[in-house]
Amino acid sequence: MNAIDYEHIFLHAPVGMCISENRVIQSCNEALARMFGYTRAELTGTSFKILYPTLDEFLRTGDRIIPIMNAKGRYSDERIMRRASQELFWCHVTGHALKPNEPLGPGIWTFEDVSEKRPVTAELTPREREIAALLVEGKTSKVIARQVDLSPRTVEMHRAKLMRKFDAATSSELVHKLVGVQL
Repeated sequence: MNAIDYEHIFLHAPVGMCISENRVIQSCNEALARMFGYTRAELTGTSFKILYPTLDEFLRTGDRIIPIMNAKGRYSDERIMRRASQELFWCHVTGHALKPNEPLGPGIWTFEDVSEKRPVTAELTPREREIAALLVEGKTSKVIARQVDLSPRTVEMHRAKLMRKFDAATSSELVHKLVGVQL
């Protein structure tokens, strides 16, 4: 029986993958580099922060990931990310901590470009992008407020702005538009 070449599988997997430690990419595959518009060499040794629209979004996402990784050892969400060309796109991100007591320590992460199903169609602020991602997960304003350390009223204000930007009459219509479903 032939030995399985895991490095070859990793490098040529059809989904973007990387190994990270303390939110720095240690190694990535070709699909991840292509998705974000970099070479593998440009991403290796680089902080995940270059893949985020803003530094604030990078920091807030890290803060949100830690308690979930501590509790479950894994994390998954859909969020707006940034390519080297500065284009923003929706990305499904899943991570697994290799050491249970180190949520941002060594880990394996996958990235899937879901922009064909969910185009970024409106100019959003960083906070609106964060709240939009949480609305897509089906979270209520109260849950979002607790998670991002805002008042429920402030979350409702952001939801109202999103509804105007996406020309949505209801919260349900907003979520459908955020996920790219045509009504």
